[in-house]
Amino acid sequence: MAVNTGKNSSPLHESTVAVHGGEFVDPTTRASSPNLVMSATFAPTDVTGFSARDEKDYEGFVYGRVSSPTVRQLEQKLAALEGAEAALAYASGVAASHALIAGRLSKGDHLVMPDSNYVGVAELTRDTLPRFGIETSFVDTTNPKAVAAEIRPNTRMLWLETPSNPTMQVTDIKTLATLAHEKGVRDVVVDSTYATPIATRPLSLGADFVVHSLTKYIGGHGDAMGGAVLGRKTDLDALNLEATVHFGGVLSPFNAWLIMRGAATLPLRMKAHQEAAMTLATRLEGHPAIKRVFYPGLASHPQYGLARTQMKNFSGMMTFQTHEAGMAVAKRMVKQLEIIHYAVSLGHLRSLICWIGTDDIEQSTYKHGPEAAQRFRYYMGDGVFRLSVGIEDGDDLWADLVKCF
Repeated sequence: MAVNTGKNSSPLHESTVAVHGGEFVDPTTRASSPNLVMSATFAPTDVTGFSARDEKDYEGFVYGRVSSPTVRQLEQKLAALEGAEAALAYASGVAASHALIAGRLSKGDHLVMPDSNYVGVAELTRDTLPRFGIETSFVDTTNPKAVAAEIRPNTRMLWLETPSNPTMQVTDIKTLATLAHEKGVRDVVVDSTYATPIATRPLSLGADFVVHSLTKYIGGHGDAMGGAVLGRKTDLDALNLEATVHFGGVLSPFNAWLIMRGAATLPLRMKAHQEAAMTLATRLEGHPAIKRVFYPGLASHPQYGLARTQMKNFSGMMTFQTHEAGMAVAKRMVKQLEIIHYAVSLGHLRSLICWIGTDDIEQSTYKHGPEAAQRFRYYMGDGVFRLSVGIEDGDDLWADLVKCF
């Protein structure tokens, strides 16, 4: 895959863009690595207004809530990797999601959301948005006919997540983006946190916006929280004024600097994640203690054919079910695992695993109706282990994991 940073006449490959995108040699110090600029305020070269609205045509920096040098460099790197015109960075993935939803939707608008997706966004749309007059419908996004049936005249946004957290479902971005736009939906959004730009570039498939939790694969080290929205520059300029400045979920320069450092090795890490994950997924699927494994790189995955065409890397995320009660296995993992960490989160260079009980997450988050609950249990059973495979050796990870069964 070749991408263009905008500085060269010929496109650069993603491994080069990951290192050099958004970066430049400092003109004063000649520093080769990106600077960490922690200042919250800046001395402009011209008189500016007191409101951020007065700064929209000013190219420099005035106040860190509007923009800052280190954060902007990260945004430029992300845009180059994703093939986007622009990017906005936020303090977390949920902050980025909230900024896009609340910044683009108004009272009376309708949002179509997957019936199984990241819990933070699911709870935001189910529990919080109704208070502001924004209605959400939840649908099986692997079924285009079901999505089409939920679109109304006031539907302004279709939200997709692929692969989905925690069910590992793969959604056809191109088909649904075309369908939604033909039916008058203004915004098609894809949460591509699991896939990363290395696997899938949703904007090239017709999406209008891409959302990432930078805390996960792009940062990759588990030491900095962040989120991002990517898309057209005109849309993001307006979103920056509306959502970033007014909602205030800005990313700190230090976290931006850490995430930028992590993003430089994203292509290399994703290869290692996939290699180790394929080793574990294959061995898990053949182990007598395991009931089911969901990994897009396995031929047994329900959307394997789509995954092969839409994803250039299957990432390191998978779920599996055990014949033994999951809670009992989880308790052994907490005590016995030595390499894999029993912990939440995902996409880090070290492997992480956690147990997700179906009844618990149904009651706290999804609250599915009968049909959606049955579909959810197809992927979840009574619960799943969500395994985020790191970049360690696959044989070492297997030896650590298999002793818990």
